[in-house]
Amino acid sequence: EVQLQASGGGLVQAGGSLRLSCAASGFTFDDSAIGWFRQAPGKEREGVVCIYLGDGGTYYADSVKGRFTISVDSAKNTVYLQMNTLKPEDTAVYYCAADPFRTWCRWGPTPYDYWGQGTQVTVSS
Repeated sequence: EVQLQASGGGLVQAGGSLRLSCAASGFTFDDSAIGWFRQAPGKEREGVVCIYLGDGGTYYADSVKGRFTISVDSAKNTVYLQMNTLKPEDTAVYYCAADPFRTWCRWGPTPYDYWGQGTQVTVSS
């Protein structure tokens, strides 16, 4: 059974930092694409950052470049999202997703196969 457990969300002031974790199990982790997505109230879900673990390639949304960093601990099958210089517009439910069948990570019309439950990030001004 595929499981993706996202954690680390919370309330932070603008300019602050949070680190989200996504613990994965039930699929071939080291050859999968892992993505972080977010959905704010009243808005569509959007891609934030992703990594293809086969070659380490990453892709960042323009809105988070230079502020967010994705990293991996393969020994723990865990992907992290370090979020710095947070802004109120980063407020959203953040989801991690996995796709063992992609050889690149960038999101597109075809959604990722597996999704975690989401963790709330709230940035106050």
